[in-house]
Amino acid sequence: MTSLLDWAANGLLSWSAWQIVLFTLGVTHITMLSVTIFLHRHQAHRALDLHPLAAHFFRFWLWLTTGQVTKEWASIHRKHHAKCEQPEDPHSPHVYGIKTVLLQGYELYRKEAGNKETMARYGHGTPNDWVERNVYTRFSFVGVALMLVIDLALFGAAGLAVWAVQMVWTPVMAAGIVNGAAHYWGYRNFEAPDASTNISPWGILIAGEELHNNHHTYPTSAKLSVKPYEFDIGWVYISLLQRLGLAKVKKTPPRLALGAVRPVADEQTLEALIQNRYELMAGYARGMRLAFNLEVAALKARADAAAIKAGRSWLHRDAELVPAAVAAHLAALRAASPVLDKMVQMREELRQLWLNRSHTREQLTAELQAWCQRAEASGIAALQEFSLKLRAAHA
Repeated sequence: MTSLLDWAANGLLSWSAWQIVLFTLGVTHITMLSVTIFLHRHQAHRALDLHPLAAHFFRFWLWLTTGQVTKEWASIHRKHHAKCEQPEDPHSPHVYGIKTVLLQGYELYRKEAGNKETMARYGHGTPNDWVERNVYTRFSFVGVALMLVIDLALFGAAGLAVWAVQMVWTPVMAAGIVNGAAHYWGYRNFEAPDASTNISPWGILIAGEELHNNHHTYPTSAKLSVKPYEFDIGWVYISLLQRLGLAKVKKTPPRLALGAVRPVADEQTLEALIQNRYELMAGYARGMRLAFNLEVAALKARADAAAIKAGRSWLHRDAELVPAAVAAHLAALRAASPVLDKMVQMREELRQLWLNRSHTREQLTAELQAWCQRAEASGIAALQEFSLKLRAAHA
């Protein structure tokens, strides 16, 4: 009787509290790796291929620890990219509010998972074999129930706490923090056409998903880190799987190559601009912020504090992403500063070079040449420096 009570209290392992904590961190880490490598990078974006052995391990682990259905996750995430920050986005904090996404992200996910149109339109290419249809999807709840039995058997009463952490880990980290905070707070390397941010330059706790602005900029890349100071632990595991023959990376972020400055912008310059537009536009944004800081003293005499504050945050962003509430402030700021007005105007002209689908490459190249000539004749240092960098860019 005593041994039975001991087993119920301590489980088969009789581990200390610290050992149980380390176990919990280990299994939740494996869960996050399964989400980022299998569900996100492999299934949703096809950034890498996985050996069937590795793919099925991830599928089994997600069934056991989350009850996650692959088709639902991939469909909802693909729709998020297709409709990002729009009313149809399943979980944008700019649509639902940051508090709702942080605290009720899982409920938003479950609601969209019940949308048959989303599943039909975005669920293509996800697993549809016998075990997926008859076990992982049909009995998604059985895996987490089995995980509860395993945790209780291993750790006794403490196993319930281990299981509870496992159950809330992904909803909090992925459905809450990544979908919420990573579209609201953080830093941006690139001017991606949405509100995505990098929560942290070190992607460890959420297995690299912290680098969300990088991901939205290059969604089909298997590697989420792009700067020398950034670290994506998910990429470390992918590299290891590739060395073991269990994965094959299909795409990584492009890298801007700089060479000698060309006499004039040509078709290679145009190709480099289109291919590396997010990195180049991030550089343009830095130039705008520098020009803004040089103009601040004069602006204080010609524009109110609200306009200056709005300019710091929104002047370098695409017009369609600027909140209506600050548009008037930006207009006042541009009217008060010919330099900033010129930089905003030329930024939009440059952006149209890759958005314009009606012009031939020859026409676009001629327009780029004219743009560079105007930039270098503008007398604005930030524009002149950017144009020289652009003429040195190689595809």
